[in-house]
Amino acid sequence: MSDVPDDGPFFHGTKAELRPGDHLTAGFSSNYRPEVVMNHVYFTALRDGAGLAAEVAALDGSTPHVYEVVPTGPFENDPNVTDKKFPGNPTLSFRSRAPLRVVREVADWTRLSPDDLQLWRDRLSAIRADERGEIIN
Repeated sequence: MSDVPDDGPFFHGTKAELRPGDHLTAGFSSNYRPEVVMNHVYFTALRDGAGLAAEVAALDGSTPHVYEVVPTGPFENDPNVTDKKFPGNPTLSFRSRAPLRVVREVADWTRLSPDDLQLWRDRLSAIRADERGEIIN
């Protein structure tokens, strides 16, 4: 991993309850298009970015969690946001086919307000209704 795009630390947001040493793997449904099974596991170098992902994953009423993670293999910039939506990679979003190892749960991340949560619910409903809302998988 000599050409890694970032040195971390890295974070992953989810509704799953995990412990240090657990591994996050690809092969699960997208939080944005549940009918799509993801070929990668996604993560970010921004704690609050992972918090946003956790909140979106937990829109069904489950508890959002943010974990510090370590990639166990090569990773790349997330093409779903890098240059497609934001020039460069200001969201510091990455993806890997290799698992991520959980280091610890992180408690000091910024939660969304109820109004912001509703905005995300509305955005996700619009994405799901728009069949053109492509995910580069």
